[in-house]
Amino acid sequence: MTPERSAIDWIAVDWGTTRLRAWAMRGGQPQAARASDRGMGALSPETFEPALLDLVADWLPAAGRMPVIACGMVGARGGWVEADYRPTPCPPLDPRRAAVPPTSDPRLDVRILPGLSQADPPDVMRGEETQIAGFLAGEPGFRGTLCLPGTHSKWVRIADGQVLGFRTFLTGELFALLARQSVLRLTIAAAEPDPDACLQAGRQALADPHAASSGLFALRAASLLQGLAPPQAAGRLSGLLIGAELAAARAFWQAAPVALIGAPRLTRLYETLLLAAGARACHKDGGTAVLAGLAAARQAMLEET
Repeated sequence: MTPERSAIDWIAVDWGTTRLRAWAMRGGQPQAARASDRGMGALSPETFEPALLDLVADWLPAAGRMPVIACGMVGARGGWVEADYRPTPCPPLDPRRAAVPPTSDPRLDVRILPGLSQADPPDVMRGEETQIAGFLAGEPGFRGTLCLPGTHSKWVRIADGQVLGFRTFLTGELFALLARQSVLRLTIAAAEPDPDACLQAGRQALADPHAASSGLFALRAASLLQGLAPPQAAGRLSGLLIGAELAAARAFWQAAPVALIGAPRLTRLYETLLLAAGARACHKDGGTAVLAGLAAARQAMLEET
């Protein structure tokens, strides 16, 4: 359903490497949502504006300008325009540092939120800072750790409304590389990970981080010798990598509450493994968090004017 243009006063955009999501907003409330597969990875700088217009042109006014607030890889080097990285420790958002890309359509007023950086050890994030801001909008007094599982999982220390520091783990990307490009592709193919196999292997790797590296080729051998099915192999691979991540991130969760932000299925898996290890953990929806963060950025911009 397309809302009346008069019901829209700004547009929220979450623009990642593979997906573009947009919401027609009135205040802090979404009136409609749309998505496409025209992520940053498939675009060149001059094709970002057409990709956005293909999705939201009928939300724009006949006259005047529509504020569009975007986060994610759209602001990466090689994106529409590069947005800054703000050094931590700092609050997750500062809309005053938003980048303004060039546009041809006079109805577009686009601002791209900056990411965050860390000097030691070197690290960066882009997009997750908006989810963090959305979480803190609902939990302003939170002190502890946020975990944002995904292709590049982030572990983030939070206190007094600030990001104190963070670490990134390539867990999701490692899974994709191993499942699709290593010898394990012959065993896993395109199978979806079996949840029970994932949990079992995750507990094993969390208890013994060496189990991840030593157990990888065993998946291929078990397929050849014992008929290990592709979903079970995929589940074990996923669990070994996640368990190794949790073991390496132990300092983040062992003595602090953890809120997991992301896709429900993945965050529940992390939550189950963390709870079994004695951590205090809960999960929050990533889509809800990013929209709340974009709304917080919009409100901050209004208060600046």
